[in-house]
Amino acid sequence: MASSAHAPYAFGDPERIPLSGALPSPAALEAAFAPLILSASGWRKVFSESGDEESHSPEIGDANRILAALMADVFADYLIERKIEKDLILGRDARPTGEAMADAMCRVFLARGIRVRYLGISAAPEIMAYAREHGSFAYVSASHNPIGHNGVKFGLSDGGVLEGGETRKLIAFYRALVARKDAAERARDLIASCPTASLKAVACSIETEKARAIETYRAFSREVISGESEPAKQERFLGALAEGAQALSRAGKPLSFLADFNGSARAASIDRSFFESFGIRFFAINDAPGQIAHRIVPEGDSLSFCAREIERLRKEGSTDEERAVSLGYMPDCDGDRGNIVCWNAAKGAAETLEAQEVFALSVIAELAHLAWAGTVSCTPGKAANPPVAVAVNDPTSLRIEAIARAFGARVARAEVGEANVVNLARRLRGEGAIVRILGEGSNGGNITHPAAVRDPLNTAFALIKLLLIRDANGKKGLFHIWCELSGQEGRYRDDFDLTDIRATLPLFVTTSVYEPEAMLAIKTADHALLKRNFQAVFLREWDNARAGFLADLGVASWQAIANNGTEETRGIADFGLSGKGGLKVQFLDSAGAPCAYIWMRGSGTEPVFRILADARGSDVSAERRLLSWLTAMVLEADRA
Repeated sequence: MASSAHAPYAFGDPERIPLSGALPSPAALEAAFAPLILSASGWRKVFSESGDEESHSPEIGDANRILAALMADVFADYLIERKIEKDLILGRDARPTGEAMADAMCRVFLARGIRVRYLGISAAPEIMAYAREHGSFAYVSASHNPIGHNGVKFGLSDGGVLEGGETRKLIAFYRALVARKDAAERARDLIASCPTASLKAVACSIETEKARAIETYRAFSREVISGESEPAKQERFLGALAEGAQALSRAGKPLSFLADFNGSARAASIDRSFFESFGIRFFAINDAPGQIAHRIVPEGDSLSFCAREIERLRKEGSTDEERAVSLGYMPDCDGDRGNIVCWNAAKGAAETLEAQEVFALSVIAELAHLAWAGTVSCTPGKAANPPVAVAVNDPTSLRIEAIARAFGARVARAEVGEANVVNLARRLRGEGAIVRILGEGSNGGNITHPAAVRDPLNTAFALIKLLLIRDANGKKGLFHIWCELSGQEGRYRDDFDLTDIRATLPLFVTTSVYEPEAMLAIKTADHALLKRNFQAVFLREWDNARAGFLADLGVASWQAIANNGTEETRGIADFGLSGKGGLKVQFLDSAGAPCAYIWMRGSGTEPVFRILADARGSDVSAERRLLSWLTAMVLEADRA
């Protein structure tokens, strides 16, 4: 196999031909392809030439360069077949291997006659917003995976990734293409046939295209956050936010945010200027794109850097705004989600919020926004008028049902995967429901319509709306509306903060999907078989558990639920019917109301088998007992 040890080249360098020597053998290409995970959420693997998932090297090696080139080739086929003749938007997150992958893919797209606009480092919501004005996008990213990983997401002009069915077609074509004996030669020939003038034009237009994308994204974000498509209505609502921020500043309580960008693509996006346009002070750490300072996934210890900086600023800040920082966030590498850190004045410390809690707060904000704006009428005990729904993935906490009930909204669940939730929401809208907010509560972040991808700006501004849209001119603010509809009117007070809002959340304890106990190494490749084995173990254990620790949780009965794609099937008699999708055993109390569940599914983007437990109440030990019981049963099923 030819070595790619030469120094990495700049994107679009016409003097450097990426594949000019001896090509990898079919066996070497097959070995490079084998670990590639192909799912609707994205295609990804370790692309670093060394094979080290923590490598900061920009080199990907010839075999991986061929895989990237063929990814572009198969998507070009897809676009040409569907006669999508508008421009393709190409971008990447801040990983060091992204430039080499984007270069190879751009050359192939151009060789296939696809017009390309390249943005360089771009946040996922930014490129997807820009693609709405054009025809399609290819985004080089591995989302929250470690730095040495990379991959790609494909989508069209609807602002989200390709839906599951279309992705499966693309995956089948890609597998067949890589398996061809002449796959390496095809990649080399396509790269070599890229028109030099077209390549130079793309490279010379990066700065211009990035500026256009930024402005498009800024305008789209204003529409999403306001919930209004008409500029005048947008301005009225966003002006109210700015007035709210000014009021807090006059009261000596300025609203200040901190971002730990962790070198992500968001460091090259609109965040700072967008916050400051509302009079919200904005501070940042690790804000140079590509300078990834710590673990990428925005969960657990990764948020501690943001928390410590908030505490430092509040103690050592040189201005009132620095000493007032009360909220922060940290995005993943592609910038499509970020979890929240908030200052707890009573404890005198910054606290990291769990992903499920952040999603729950966002749902409250957006449903209250609908009621505040008069878009829907909400009366306790009745369905909202017109109908409202929230689309979530199957391991989202049952807390969401409790929140939705207060607003008279319906909760619908899909299998894990952003594309599944987005498509479920589209189906619900087609059935006449308003679906303002959706998302994967277990994974963090929310999707606010008309966006079709998670965005930490939308998460942050959901909380900002709760904080800034307050009682005025006889009209109740968002938090007041929530307290009234949820039967917690006595908890409302005029000088509330986010800690007060958090205290009104329905009480549930849920496993974090990124804690070690939530990820199992499973040998059984056939997940339908594994779940049938699990069913046998569960049925054997049920009576003893119901008479034992499940009785303490108020459990009286159970039902099994399968989630495959956008379809949820309740009361399945055969656990194996869930296949590679999600399997949930939902526990019901004596009144027939869901009070807890255990859940499992093999990851589509990582080589792990995920498990999770959710329990009503504040007793952490209840969730721990459920998770320990689930772990033991799954491991026994795996040995069967």
